[in-house]
Amino acid sequence: MPKLTPPVSYRTSPRWTAPEARAALTAFASSGLSQSAFCRREGLDPQRLRAWQRKLGSSREPATFVEIAPRLAERVEVVLPSGVVVRVSESVDAAALRRIVDALESRAPC
Repeated sequence: MPKLTPPVSYRTSPRWTAPEARAALTAFASSGLSQSAFCRREGLDPQRLRAWQRKLGSSREPATFVEIAPRLAERVEVVLPSGVVVRVSESVDAAALRRIVDALESRAPC
């Protein structure tokens, strides 16, 4: 007889604790699904997941800065985990770009 796995607590809990929310966000990030597809599969309200995502921040790994060779692209586009897109020319100073990205990542949401 197959062993039944216990339900994941974030699926059954009427009010999430921070650890349950982190577990849900981690499962979402590793699922490879869109947010709506993940919520449908897990039986979750997408608004609940988005609210905890805003409250705790994204569960994705932090972005790392990689300097590219100058002739690979005329324009470079950087998409931050927050969804902010930064477009710069290939000749941008790496230190200046790092300061811009740091400032954008540390700003409070609107």
